[in-house]
Amino acid sequence: MGDEVCQSGLIDWDYEYDRAKELLDELKLKVNPKTRVGNLGIGQQQLVEIAKALNKNCKILILDEPTAPLPEDDSENLLELVRGLRDKGMSIIFISHKLGEVLSIADTVTILRDGQTVETRPAKEYSQDTLISGMVGRELKTLFEPRSCPIGEVALKVSDWAVFDGINNKWIVRDINLEVREGEVIGLAGMIGAGRTELGMSIFGALDDAITGKLEYRGRQRQRFKNSNEAIKAGVFYSSEDRKRYGLVLTSDIAYNASLSSLDKYISNGLFINRDKEYGKVKEMVKKLRIKTPSILQRAGNLSGGNQQKVCLAKALMTEPKVLILDEATRGIDIGAKTEIYQLINQMAAQGIAVIMISSELPEILGISDRIYVMREGRISAEFDNSARNITQEDVALAATGGVTT
Repeated sequence: MGDEVCQSGLIDWDYEYDRAKELLDELKLKVNPKTRVGNLGIGQQQLVEIAKALNKNCKILILDEPTAPLPEDDSENLLELVRGLRDKGMSIIFISHKLGEVLSIADTVTILRDGQTVETRPAKEYSQDTLISGMVGRELKTLFEPRSCPIGEVALKVSDWAVFDGINNKWIVRDINLEVREGEVIGLAGMIGAGRTELGMSIFGALDDAITGKLEYRGRQRQRFKNSNEAIKAGVFYSSEDRKRYGLVLTSDIAYNASLSSLDKYISNGLFINRDKEYGKVKEMVKKLRIKTPSILQRAGNLSGGNQQKVCLAKALMTEPKVLILDEATRGIDIGAKTEIYQLINQMAAQGIAVIMISSELPEILGISDRIYVMREGRISAEFDNSARNITQEDVALAATGGVTT
């Protein structure tokens, strides 16, 4: 957009599509250039945005969390591309909360906290620990605290689960057999396009696509949830990977967003919402989740990314779920907020909530999960027992790319 080539006053669409394919191939994004951007996942959309930037032949490139929605392999491909641009003389500002990437690619690092510069030093003078200390203003001993809560009965189970995409006429999820127990945290890993988000949304009843298979919820066989409202009332909640598009109403306040999915709990006499009761619960959640805001009437769009994510979690918790599906719950937020969310997940597990955590960050999957499912091309390619925390990133990456099959 903005750099179209014209012939005799008309856009040369053949050239445009050929050039777009060259850019997408450079980013190793296997997508037809004629595909509508709205039909792409958020990770694929991110790569299209980067392709647009590359087409500008700019001298200074500012990348704001470019790898946030990308799994490890795609992130490394992008980092290699950034290194190549740097070597060609392009100046790059690389904004990221993925500290390993920062140390692997940066020449100089500037740490910001609360809108101010903490310090600037050569990257070689930092370790991940010193970066974390500078970002949060204190020393963190560990990101992932040990969890010792008992694991109970099967809370949710899907068998021979499949989802058919009628628009593109293909199966996007196939032959899925997965279960999660009370007090258990399941990690769901895989590459972009592996079907993780589609699986979560289909369980939640948020897809209109044709779905086949069996669903067992809290010991009872049932049909798929007809819609998300039915799932929420039953005790299943899905928190979207795209908080700005699906998770929040950015123009509305925290109270509105947090209680949006649980308003029926605050209706008096079948007619009116009891605002005192509703606001009291929202204030409790704001305090529990340590959401930084002057008021629960603050607009969600004015909050930082980490605090927006916490509002999404507040909305989920106010529905009092028995099964919680978190899709990229820590994407694009700082290390301090991540630590708080990990602690919250442990607290939810201790209360008997079954958690399915979809994440593209392998250290996160390995650090938080009791068991790990890996998806590849719409199927589960491997399952790991991670209770002893002895599974490696290489184990998961191999399964995600086809190196391991079960």
